[in-house]
Amino acid sequence: MAEIVVNAKTRDERGKNAARRLRREGMIPGVVYGGKGDNVAVAVDPKALQKVLRSEAGRNAILKLDIAGKSANAILKSWQVDPIKETFLHADFYRIAMDVAIRVTVPVAVKGEARGVKVDAGILELILREIAVECLPGDIPERIEVDVSDLGINDAIRVSGLEVSSKVKVLAAPDQVIVHVVSVKEEVEPVAATVAPVAEGEAAATPGAEPEVIKKGKKEEEPPAE
Repeated sequence: MAEIVVNAKTRDERGKNAARRLRREGMIPGVVYGGKGDNVAVAVDPKALQKVLRSEAGRNAILKLDIAGKSANAILKSWQVDPIKETFLHADFYRIAMDVAIRVTVPVAVKGEARGVKVDAGILELILREIAVECLPGDIPERIEVDVSDLGINDAIRVSGLEVSSKVKVLAAPDQVIVHVVSVKEEVEPVAATVAPVAEGEAAATPGAEPEVIKKGKKEEEPPAE
């Protein structure tokens, strides 16, 4: 895998106005933290973030962060995107040491076609799309594959059933469902009530209504509606 280098320069100005000026210049503000160094405010090219996220490892890619000629291993910890323009607004980088374990989230990749879907026309539902793990930076898996081929109706794969490297510690609860197959519930159409023919002068009976009691003598008037 080719090494990803992100060049950054330190910045002294802070605040919203400074950030806007920086974005107009084609850069975005960021912060570098973690490890043994101090927090450093930086400016980076947003194209570098696209390169990181489009790599095979994605957000967990180990990159070389070059700040004023000094490089350090880091990962792209978080970022902000404009909800309308979909452009990067800010980025946080976390320094790492290759011999110190870190915690990251890894995407789940479904493999195969579930028997319950193929044969019984069920629905496959992916409950857990990402799984938190702990390992050395060099052992971070690009994805965790889950083979669903043997899943029938109402079958599930849980965290305890994952096959991962012994170098990777899964942090999710063992009984957490990752993926399962459920049956399709068919909606039963209500059956139309059969109404018997009504003779002239008779009132139609409402299904489920109490029978009307006819009394001799003067009929009581119904109270006016409120």
